[in-house]
Amino acid sequence: MKIRRSLLPTLALGAAAATVLAGCASGSDTETATDAGDSASSAGFPIEIDNAFGTTVIESQPENVAAIAWGNQDVALALGVAPVGMPFITYADDNGDGILPWVQDALDELGAETPVLYDEVDGVNFEQVADTAPDVILAANSGVTEEDYETLTEIAPTVSYPGSPWIISWRDSTTTNGAALGLEDEADDLIAETESVIEDAITANPELEGKSFAYIYLDPSDTSAAAVYLPGDTRIEFVKELGLVASDGVTELAEQNEGQFYASLTSENLDMLADADIIVNYGSADTLAAMQADPLIGSLPAVQRGSVVIIDNADPLAAAFTTPTVLSIPWGIDEYMSLLSDAASKVQ
Repeated sequence: MKIRRSLLPTLALGAAAATVLAGCASGSDTETATDAGDSASSAGFPIEIDNAFGTTVIESQPENVAAIAWGNQDVALALGVAPVGMPFITYADDNGDGILPWVQDALDELGAETPVLYDEVDGVNFEQVADTAPDVILAANSGVTEEDYETLTEIAPTVSYPGSPWIISWRDSTTTNGAALGLEDEADDLIAETESVIEDAITANPELEGKSFAYIYLDPSDTSAAAVYLPGDTRIEFVKELGLVASDGVTELAEQNEGQFYASLTSENLDMLADADIIVNYGSADTLAAMQADPLIGSLPAVQRGSVVIIDNADPLAAAFTTPTVLSIPWGIDEYMSLLSDAASKVQ
């Protein structure tokens, strides 16, 4: 990713998955965005932000901010900017209102009204995004296609991912979205604060250091194939940041599937996960027992000894660390570390 500030700041430039595998701004929202912009130490508009599809030019401090896909609204909110629109979240939503708890907490803290919630069940809802009249669209963490990107840029300048779909760290997502808002320095401060939270959690759980892991999605009622998440994926990189390491089998899969955030592993090849100290899987309360009863997945050492973390699909924690952000990390890291630590305690 490369962010370039214009050499001619006064020049007027021309204007605009995967769940496991989202009306116009109110007066208070607009004030929040403007106030945040006034606090920017070096906005330096216009700015240019390189992405996978080209270069996004943002001419002036955005006031109406739209966020699509996963976690991009978290960055805006953490920087004091309430978006005019953001995704209606259907995955791991605890109360059916489409807003995850840490997002609601941030909206409440800003005194902001609920933004328009885009229906993204079938992908980007271009009409709804356009109706909110944004002057920037945050999509740093997303899977938008080039066609999606071109359509979005007809609505407003759109900030996309730097390389491959869904492969961007929480840091780079924060930096990219923060730069688009003219709050790059503030984004750096936010990253430092989040790193301090992570460091404290690591210090409190030294038993995780060096443990190998595989992060998967496997339905025990159908072990014909498992989705194995690969290094580069946000959930994998975050677990690595906590001191664990990707297992050799996962590393081999990553080499075979370069640029992908997951790989499908057939039942006859599940033994590639045999070297993992810990396996993380999505599921529910009875998932581990079902895994242990299955002749294929149950033969894996981690499953046999129970060093498995089951992330409940109905719990917001699943969303918090499927796409870790500067809001979701502080919200859920203690519970997340507790689950990992419990699994690590079963490793001999």
